[in-house]
Amino acid sequence: MKLSRRRLLAGTGIGVAAGAGIYELVDQLAGGSPSRSADLADGRGVEQHLLAGVREIVDDGVEVLVPPLHHEVVTATVQAGSLATARRELEAALAQLEARYPGTPAGLGITLAWGVPYFRRYVPRQAARLMPIDQRASQVTGRTVSALTDAVRFTSDPEETILEQNDVAILLRSDALAHIADAHRVLFAELGVFAKTSVRRGFAGGGFDGGIGLPKQMAVAAGVKGADLIPDGSELFLGFTSTQKAGLGPARIANFESLGLVTSPDGYFEGGTHMHLSHITEDVEAWYLNFAFRERAETAFRPGIDLKAGARTVPQGPDEISNAADVKETFARTGSIGHSAALQTASRLAVELIGDDGTVYPKGTAIPQRADFNTLDNPFAWSARPGVDGMAKEPAAGVHFVVFNPSSDDFARTRRAMDGELPDGTKLAITPRSRMQGFNAILRTTHRQNFLVPPRRARAFPLSELKR
Repeated sequence: MKLSRRRLLAGTGIGVAAGAGIYELVDQLAGGSPSRSADLADGRGVEQHLLAGVREIVDDGVEVLVPPLHHEVVTATVQAGSLATARRELEAALAQLEARYPGTPAGLGITLAWGVPYFRRYVPRQAARLMPIDQRASQVTGRTVSALTDAVRFTSDPEETILEQNDVAILLRSDALAHIADAHRVLFAELGVFAKTSVRRGFAGGGFDGGIGLPKQMAVAAGVKGADLIPDGSELFLGFTSTQKAGLGPARIANFESLGLVTSPDGYFEGGTHMHLSHITEDVEAWYLNFAFRERAETAFRPGIDLKAGARTVPQGPDEISNAADVKETFARTGSIGHSAALQTASRLAVELIGDDGTVYPKGTAIPQRADFNTLDNPFAWSARPGVDGMAKEPAAGVHFVVFNPSSDDFARTRRAMDGELPDGTKLAITPRSRMQGFNAILRTTHRQNFLVPPRRARAFPLSELKR
């Protein structure tokens, strides 16, 4: 039986008006915070982007990571008169929050990521000397390429996709909405060093403990078209699980230094990484009405995949991935590519590698570490420039896509593969946003930007302490 918005809200005793406050429903609909192992004493290391204490479960025989329930990204520009003073004040505010909450999903994850405009405007000479260098991209182009470059539009992006120019993006993650609200207050209400440009909110998980599942319940509550078609128990609006452990990069793999793809002069940014942030709308109704289950599975993974009807969690280990030859052969035979299969040509290690710390990464290991989350923002919960950003009052199903890669070029290689532009130079004859690409037929990217995530020791106004 289809689940109507009226039936859902009557069953939960909840009434809701569309708007930013809708995320207060998450805890009620999810039945409280996910069960977690005992918190680590702190959970924070050299890296900002890694969370300790993430729950691991088995779903349909596949190991899955359960992400923090609540997510928020705030973008901003710098409004500090003195960077030295601002640096001290920001670090003190961060230390205050870290003393209050462990760096785990049950506590609070804080990641500060800095955009190209910050480095160009505030620390240009220091950046010219110490910014991490993408060795692979430099070799390919014959010139020095920074690990952080401005975002670009990809073949399947609409012409109106906005390439943002924020100074900073701060990612907040927690199972407790109150922890995120507290961090927002400390960093943006009490601290006077940032001027907010956008607030992006959403949720993740909530589909593994039985019942209807959080994404479906939230979409129905918001009145999203096609929400009642979302399968019960789904982790995401589009029905399939995306946090398979084998499909996400392990521990330090996305660090600048780990794979030898990027070098950091004087070691200043070692322990850091690159972050891409985008907002993508999803046409839930078209996905379920126009694509039968088999086509959804082939679109999400690869043509010809054999899945039982209703399967949601699919193995993504090294033995289940596709290489460029597989994708080209499949395209020649079927005229289409699968989302995961195409991405895997660039997002998985082609050979076994040994990391800088001696860690052995087998062939087929995933590199990107994703931290994306479902959203009902349209496109943001709040914007300083609503007309430019195309703010709309009604909620819309989508995703705030957050991913950590070793460099801007490494992210771009993977994103181009999604459009059929493979790492070996092959460009498959695919019409942008057509069913040949599957997912891209029902996705629309509204905003993009790349950021550099410094190591924890340099997270507050990186390089500013070197100014004279």
